Amino acid sequence: MANQQKDEGGLFKGIFASYMILVLHALLMLLLGLLVVFFRGVVEYMLWIVLGGLALIGLSGYFFYRRVKNRSGQLGTILNDPAFRDRPVEISFLGGLASVRLGNRGQWGEGATAIEGGQAPQLEDPEAVRRRELARLVLMLDKDLITQEEYDKLKRDLLKD
Repeated sequence: MANQQKDEGGLFKGIFASYMILVLHALLMLLLGLLVVFFRGVVEYMLWIVLGGLALIGLSGYFFYRRVKNRSGQLGTILNDPAFRDRPVEISFLGGLASVRLGNRGQWGEGATAIEGGQAPQLEDPEAVRRRELARLVLMLDKDLITQEEYDKLKRDLLKD
């Protein structure tokens, strides 16, 4: 008896699966038909669609130009203000989508500057050290603190390095 219920459940599942496959194929055929009709309409009216798109682009360009033209007077007065006279200015359009920098190229930094600290200690140039030592030797010789032979020997040792 349990075996018979199992067969009926399996039979029902098989019939239901085949019914679903038929319904899904019918939906697929319907969608393909709609796609053909849609693309046929698109191809038939392609010229009008392209002309409408170009008209929208031209209209938005015209409105943008008018807006910039109206605000250019305000921009001119701002740039002639003494506070901005010798300083670079960045103007952003469309909420920062496009920006223009006005001013000397050298005034714009290459990027964000780091926080500057004290200058790092650097090693002294060996040539500068030699000159300073030679100057000391000359002073010592002038004050008669060393003899001429000592001076020549120390000078040779210093210049050898």
